[in-house]
Amino acid sequence: MKPLPKKVSIFLYLLFSIQLVQAQNPNNLRTLIIFFDGLRPDYITPENMPNLYAFSKNGAYGKNHHSVFPTVTRVNSSSYATGSYPKTHGLMGNTVYFPKVDKKQGLNTGDAENLNKINESENGNLLTTISLGEILTKAGKKMMVFSSGSTGSALLQNHKVGEGAVINTSMILPETLNEKVLKEIGPIPESVKPKPNLLQNKWITDALIKYGITLDGPLVSSVWFTDPDGTAHTFGIGSDFAMESIRIVDEQFGRIIADIEQKGLTNNFNIIISADHGFATFIGKTNVADFLIKEGLKQNKDSEDVVVSEGAIYVQNHDKAKIQQIVSKLQAQEWVGGIYTKALKAGDNKGFIDGTLSYDAIHWNHASRTADILVDYNWNDDKNDKGYAGTSYAKGVAGHGSLSPYEVKIALLASGPSFKKAYESQLPTSNVDLVPTILHLHKLPIPASMNGRVFHELLNENSKEKLPELKIEKISVKAAYESGSYELSLQQSILGKYRYLDFSKVTRK
Repeated sequence: MKPLPKKVSIFLYLLFSIQLVQAQNPNNLRTLIIFFDGLRPDYITPENMPNLYAFSKNGAYGKNHHSVFPTVTRVNSSSYATGSYPKTHGLMGNTVYFPKVDKKQGLNTGDAENLNKINESENGNLLTTISLGEILTKAGKKMMVFSSGSTGSALLQNHKVGEGAVINTSMILPETLNEKVLKEIGPIPESVKPKPNLLQNKWITDALIKYGITLDGPLVSSVWFTDPDGTAHTFGIGSDFAMESIRIVDEQFGRIIADIEQKGLTNNFNIIISADHGFATFIGKTNVADFLIKEGLKQNKDSEDVVVSEGAIYVQNHDKAKIQQIVSKLQAQEWVGGIYTKALKAGDNKGFIDGTLSYDAIHWNHASRTADILVDYNWNDDKNDKGYAGTSYAKGVAGHGSLSPYEVKIALLASGPSFKKAYESQLPTSNVDLVPTILHLHKLPIPASMNGRVFHELLNENSKEKLPELKIEKISVKAAYESGSYELSLQQSILGKYRYLDFSKVTRK
């Protein structure tokens, strides 16, 4: 083989040098956040998700990553976007109660229209803390959100929009972008939910590749794939449709990685991957609202004496005797898991009702938006007919929301110029840690209001930050009811001042 001519060698050397300098220039560093809705870590296998599996082996893998409780979509989209728990950002569940908007029932936060109503009723404070999108706008940068999920989960990732954008398969913001996006990407395909949403997942990937995978685009882009959540809710964990949806989103992820490589941007993009929650098989036969009506503790579905918003119970006039009556009745039910109330005193782990843990213990102690009672469903380790462990006493086919390890434990994967290669960590992390880490990497100040930390252990920098020793702690409370006793315990992973909720467990005697 003949050596290359001297001029060609010099040209290639200079080209390589320029690319290296550009990649090392912090101004050319970009972040891509990817969420797979409802992705259990055990889905990530060479057979199910070959592209994501390969990514997990080549990059940094946080093996002790946590969903934020309640383990539902909009709580976690808000938590990652603000680097904060519900106690700080104020989005308390998938369904939330704002009596100024509706006195009789909760509002579905999956609908951006409802979020806009809340925002108006709260004088522009849909969330009660600053978000990544707002920080970037103030810094003269922008964030673009791409989502095939609900309009609500899309909006909550960048609710002020600012200089950025939200491109969702049912909503494009600002609206002035609508014509441009539809012209350049094509018309939005119709949803085929609850079956695998191939065409919409592909369309949103096309939009990300066009507007997000470029140095001329936003500093931070995020893409949220609605599957495998939608199919698993309807057909169950491990069902044919659920597994097909997993393969579909993995193919779209493979397209994203290939596009970054083809554009020569591998050394410019940090990619951080998470999920909003895990999944459990449901075997329950009732829910909280129906039970309370049956027991005469709530007048009817639309009554205002007691309003139930998912597991959050609002008692008219905060009647302590009524609260105690409801808690005692729930503690005796096998399908009921953890029960939480306001702290006996500020910072206390015990709730003011015997046998309950406090909102302080679960990062749910918002100053003005908490309910009088928060109820969780019980769970066990049973496997479903497809061999997937984790069973909840919630009603339905399969889902999430509880403080079981199957719904809490999710994967954190990261790769790019700022992350370690082929590295695994067992230190606890959470979705609230994503934004502090991103701000750190882009050398932007981290607001004191954020509850998360920088996951230095996954970074390839020479950090002077010495991580404290990991401790596992349990707290428990106990109460008697008419025919037995109820004991609630909560396991936490403690890393210095940071507390991560591993799971809660109830035993009855």
